[in-house]
Amino acid sequence: MEDFKTVTYNIFTVWLAMIFVLILLPSIFGLSLGISEVYMKILVKTLEWATLRIQRGFERQKKLRASASNVIIQRDESPMETEIGGLRQSRSQCLQQGDFELSDVFYFSKKGFEAIVEDEVTQRFSSEELISWNLLTRTNYNFQYVSWRVTLIWVLGVFIRYCILLPLRVTLATIGISWLVIGATLVGQLPNSSAKRWLSELVHLVCCRICARALSSAIQYHNKENRPKKGGICVANHTSPIDIIILANDGCYAMVGQIHGGLMGVIQRAMVRACPHVWFERSEMRDRHLVTKRLTEHVSDKTKLPILIFPEGTCINNTSVMMFKKGSFEIGGTIYPVAIKYDPQFGDAFWNSSKHSMVSYLLRMMTSWALKCNVWYLPPVTREVDEDAVHFANRVKSAIAKQGGLVELDWDGGLKRDRVKESFKEEQQKNYSKIIVGEHNSFQKTTN
Repeated sequence: MEDFKTVTYNIFTVWLAMIFVLILLPSIFGLSLGISEVYMKILVKTLEWATLRIQRGFERQKKLRASASNVIIQRDESPMETEIGGLRQSRSQCLQQGDFELSDVFYFSKKGFEAIVEDEVTQRFSSEELISWNLLTRTNYNFQYVSWRVTLIWVLGVFIRYCILLPLRVTLATIGISWLVIGATLVGQLPNSSAKRWLSELVHLVCCRICARALSSAIQYHNKENRPKKGGICVANHTSPIDIIILANDGCYAMVGQIHGGLMGVIQRAMVRACPHVWFERSEMRDRHLVTKRLTEHVSDKTKLPILIFPEGTCINNTSVMMFKKGSFEIGGTIYPVAIKYDPQFGDAFWNSSKHSMVSYLLRMMTSWALKCNVWYLPPVTREVDEDAVHFANRVKSAIAKQGGLVELDWDGGLKRDRVKESFKEEQQKNYSKIIVGEHNSFQKTTN
């Protein structure tokens, strides 16, 4: 029995010593020993080999590669006026007197069928489909041919992910969170000074670096000269809560959000002692004027960290960018747009909060192969003269979508849980009424 305890203690000691030397020390100094790079190269080669082995079992290999998109319907993006006008002109006989043409029904029926089969909103809240199997459990093909070699590699992968990577990642995440809580609490006891701000940023930065390594993150940052500066507002597209770790791994930010209870509440209280984050009570979140006032006060102080905001207000599956809420763009100051694009080949970073709890999501991420993504810092922008907040938000959204290779959508991400707003319906009704009035007026002019 004593020998068993001694062996267990020695194994645990060696385990922690390796973690400290190979991961924690490089994290503190922002260095990399190249272990993750070698791991990613091996992983890429393995996935490529597995894909080729699977594709050999298909007779129509070219069709498999060509179906990268999961789009079912090829939509006509022409305006309503153009499509309805085309339907009316295609009729063999001239337009008769009247405000309504029966052919108009086909346009609305077509749009209705398209929305039923494949609408543009709900598919943004499901996992992005893959071209080939990544040796995880999710794929968009029901592979009927899997060789015994691929099966063996998959079994080996399950052992590596659950028996080696998962314990390692849980250990790193525990160390990172403990570092943040203890470090921020101790730094919070110091008087306000430049030294306190420096120590606070160091604690936050090291914590995020450790947590990023807990996910085997491979992150490439582009255009670092455009990184957000103090007194500014950083806005980015939103895929998961991990976005915060990805961005804070390269710089410190002031967080904005609602006060929570439990472990999250402990972390929030520790963070706010060391750094001026902006936390709100649940009742305060609905008071737009109070929120705007607090954020404006923060931005006006050029010694405070830039605020990190996700204007979409919900997580999108990283294939598109949905409507940006205008509140973030009414505050004033300089906006620093950031585009984040994940590679789904190594793991699905999207968090579907209506399907998975936070614990379930983190378990999925910690049992994935890795987290690979690109981050682009876009040039800072300010609100132009006579430009309202809505147009400013759309301009920033377009820049982020273009840089990240994402689809730009006008829909509100709130449709994930809410019904379509009446204003959207009224807008379509107004557009159609203009067509009818226009046709009726033109008919009257020709008869006169």
